[in-house]
Amino acid sequence: MEKTATLNLRVNPIVKGRAEEILSRLGIPMSTAIDMYLNQISLTGGIPFAVTLPKAPDSINVDLMTTEELHAKLQRGYDDIEAGKVKNAASAFAKFKENH
Repeated sequence: MEKTATLNLRVNPIVKGRAEEILSRLGIPMSTAIDMYLNQISLTGGIPFAVTLPKAPDSINVDLMTTEELHAKLQRGYDDIEAGKVKNAASAFAKFKENH
């Protein structure tokens, strides 16, 4: 089937860059990936994946907090920093990746 339609899209450049990097490793041009996505919409009759909100525990879900609750949590975080209760981010993320 000949491709004759053109799409002009505005996307987040960081997201586009990440996608291009992955697609390049897969050997798939961006235009082919978009064509695949549009075909899946046509075949499935909708978005071909679940569109849901992330599952965040209520205790850290900012949407469920009052302004006062959010400020109190932020203040506790600042207080921890002042008290030296901090961890190295690189080692914390490494430990997280080991466990998940």
